[in-house]
Amino acid sequence: QVHLVESGGGWVQPGGSLRLSCVASGSMFSLYSLGWYRQYPDKEREMVAEIMPSGTIKYSDSVKGRFTISRDNPKDTVHLGMNSVRSEDTAVYYCNAGYLEGVRHVDCWGQGTQVTVSS
Repeated sequence: QVHLVESGGGWVQPGGSLRLSCVASGSMFSLYSLGWYRQYPDKEREMVAEIMPSGTIKYSDSVKGRFTISRDNPKDTVHLGMNSVRSEDTAVYYCNAGYLEGVRHVDCWGQGTQVTVSS
């Protein structure tokens, strides 16, 4: 199992910026697919951004053009840059790492970090 620790959440005003970081344990970081998800109260977790080992990136339509995902393989870290934030970005944000263990796909999650967008 991969241990993930998020940081960088907090309060930000609408239109402001925030940067989330997630540090992963394990020696195979460069082979992980990495993602940021968010969850609203009483809702299912939804994908915000994903970055594959190849560098291919995918964003949800709601954050495209505002958020940026990046990975720093030597530092075993994935970031989520959040710009022009809106009140609807308020949620708990989770870091995800996915990898293959034999033929089995494994998903690991961080503990989550709260982001609150409010004036």
